[in-house]
Amino acid sequence: MDVFDTFLNLDVMARAWPLLLQGLWVTLQLGAASIVAGLVLGLALAMGRLYGPAPVRALARVYIDVFRSIPLLVLLIVIYYALPFVGLSLSPFASAMSALTMVSGAYSAEIFRAGIEAIPKGQFEASAALGLTHRQTMSDVILPQAIKIVIPPLTNNSINVVKDTALASVVAMPDLLKQATQAQALAANPTPLIGAALIYVAVLWPLVALVSRMERRMGGGAGAR
Repeated sequence: MDVFDTFLNLDVMARAWPLLLQGLWVTLQLGAASIVAGLVLGLALAMGRLYGPAPVRALARVYIDVFRSIPLLVLLIVIYYALPFVGLSLSPFASAMSALTMVSGAYSAEIFRAGIEAIPKGQFEASAALGLTHRQTMSDVILPQAIKIVIPPLTNNSINVVKDTALASVVAMPDLLKQATQAQALAANPTPLIGAALIYVAVLWPLVALVSRMERRMGGGAGAR
């Protein structure tokens, strides 16, 4: 058996393709849900850390530091396998989304915080001089500027979230990797795994290129100033 029959067997790929597409759909759903939830959590944590009362700032900082330190796989296993011992059982999808959201939220919080702190303090002073409330200042002046700054790192973090969905296969989540593994076992051929890898590349490569382009444009603009 040559290399092509082993790793790029078209007959095996054709039989595995429906399973791979099903897994891709689950992966995209999980990734999108986790990214949106992580962005919301990250913004809330960043605002709490920057402008909340002292206890809230302390709790936000502890959360961010802890969940940036825990390996995602460990957190996923704890949520899915350990929580049932205290009466809290989550589905594979809910477990994977919870773990991805918790970790993504911690990283997103630091990205948002850096973006907000990059806005010149004169913007705050000018808003106060115009009589804007803190909420109006943040929603109308600061956040629109900060979001432009943080789009590249947030996009990069979102790419990492989608890649990390592959870890959901350890909790029987029928994502792309899990479906590819099952197809590989049924066919006794690794072609489905190669197919899954190619699908990940096809989905994520354009996003990686987009992030690189945005970073070059922002870097060029910063240099010009």
